[in-house]
Amino acid sequence: MPESAEEVHARVVAAVGESGHLPMPELGEWDVFPWVCVDGAVAPRALPAPAVEPTRQGEDPAKPCGTCAGFDPDRIVWEDDYWVLTHDGQPSGLPLVVVLHTREHLDFPDLDDDLASQLGRISTRLTRIIGSLPHIGRVHMSRWGDGGSHFHLWFFARTEGLATILGSYAVEWDEILPPGPEDIWREDLHTVASKLANWGGHARA
Repeated sequence: MPESAEEVHARVVAAVGESGHLPMPELGEWDVFPWVCVDGAVAPRALPAPAVEPTRQGEDPAKPCGTCAGFDPDRIVWEDDYWVLTHDGQPSGLPLVVVLHTREHLDFPDLDDDLASQLGRISTRLTRIIGSLPHIGRVHMSRWGDGGSHFHLWFFARTEGLATILGSYAVEWDEILPPGPEDIWREDLHTVASKLANWGGHARA
């Protein structure tokens, strides 16, 4: 069962103190991070000049797609003949973060009507299952296609009652918050896998 807002807050306070700040995650150093500190104030980063679009992982014939090379069996939550649901290998800042991939090397526009229909059903089931876990306020879905060309869809569960962890900022908070307890995280993954397998496929977590 995911932690309550009070349990998450208590864990953060224990780590940094009542009025302390959590450390800046690595994403603050990414070129795409849009904010910088200027004269002690946060300001938008200067917009670079136009450039050639970077090649995504899996698009260069000389470099095989890392996803197609094989899914780590220890990270698979659930799978069937067409889809694989994975986790990141360790607890996250948010209660639960999982990623749905196509088994075949496809991008979002490549999905035929049958796969698109399956995606809709699986996504709806996942948001219902994850959202029904205790202390989950909302389940967000995000598709970011700039890093890898192999289809992947993120599911982020946020804690109910933490008023600043809302909307797209939940993704940043996932990087900022210290990871939750591993036993709770694994129990929740097992619940998600088992319930999703009620409609088919195989639970692996």
